[in-house]
Amino acid sequence: MTVFHFFNCAILTFGPHAVYYSATPLSEYDTIGTSAKAAAVYLGTALVKLVCLATFLKESENDNFDPYQELLKVLINFIDVAGLYFALTQLTHRNISQNHKFQAVGLGWAFADSVLHRLAPLWVGARGLEFTWEYIFQGLEANANLVLNLSLAALGSLMWLRKNKPRTLIPIIYACAGVLATMPSITRFYSLLMVILVENIIIVWE
Repeated sequence: MTVFHFFNCAILTFGPHAVYYSATPLSEYDTIGTSAKAAAVYLGTALVKLVCLATFLKESENDNFDPYQELLKVLINFIDVAGLYFALTQLTHRNISQNHKFQAVGLGWAFADSVLHRLAPLWVGARGLEFTWEYIFQGLEANANLVLNLSLAALGSLMWLRKNKPRTLIPIIYACAGVLATMPSITRFYSLLMVILVENIIIVWE
């Protein structure tokens, strides 16, 4: 039963990447090399981010929102944007169209993220004797992350690869890219606001 649960969670986490590759023209144009290069760039980017986080961020003793620390996190998150820029513009790709290029890069980026952040927890935890929903939610999170990375790669393709983009769309494209890059800090800030709101409601009722 534990092995069955592990395989279910693993398929839910990594299966959509294989389905997307097989169901789209990416498999017809044999873009697996482009995805592998993008995955390698993601691993290098993650290493740089880890070094920056360990060097510049201080460990907080409480969960209070620190604007300075959150600003540093936002700046460090833009390392992902720099890595994506490198993957889209500097890597050598086969003769594939712009649409296939950003999909291949986004897919490799998302797959590397899932392997780096979810494979080890799945291997250690999903084979436990006690059933938990945590790894099912983790697989659903990986699916959402796949969509997010494909969207970020599409925005990067519009910003850096397409030359004849409409001028009216340029501010919207950059604003969306900024929101995606700062999403972790926005989510954390929203979560802290919800916690404060709930605590105040409890105090009022008491």
